[in-house]
Amino acid sequence: MKILILNGSPRKKGNTAAFAAAFKEGAESKGHEVEIVSVGNMKINGCIACEYCHGKGEGKCVQQDDMQAIYPKLASVDMVVFASPVYYFSFTGQMQNAITRFYAPWSPAAKKYAMILSSGSPNVYDAIIAQYHGFLTFIKAQDCGIRTFCGANQTDEKNLEEIRAFGASL
Repeated sequence: MKILILNGSPRKKGNTAAFAAAFKEGAESKGHEVEIVSVGNMKINGCIACEYCHGKGEGKCVQQDDMQAIYPKLASVDMVVFASPVYYFSFTGQMQNAITRFYAPWSPAAKKYAMILSSGSPNVYDAIIAQYHGFLTFIKAQDCGIRTFCGANQTDEKNLEEIRAFGASL
């Protein structure tokens, strides 16, 4: 299976990056092909609702930014993993922009999804989980699981092993 992990964190060595790497390690141990794309460090604008993609664009977005590098990946993967820190009850702005731009191809090729969330505070995940489930219902995709972590020492070996096992369970 080809898996694309979208890392929404702008921190290159933060908790989310560690979780994405551990998931990749676990999935690769079972023979899956995994790529991590750090959308948190890319220039991706939000959808501007121009509808070019569903008219003249025939599924292609009019905006020429870093999302153009992600579209071919979305067209060829079997699974997408959203990995994001939670900033004020939501995905990072960078991740949210990338997700809104899934609108251009209408329905990505991937029909399996998972989510890994990290926060300094507990009980901040409900809105993101609701959004995620709504998205999956809309594109008729399968939820392969959600893992959430909060507080200090999130990337201790126990949690990283849990994420490795999550990746290996697919």
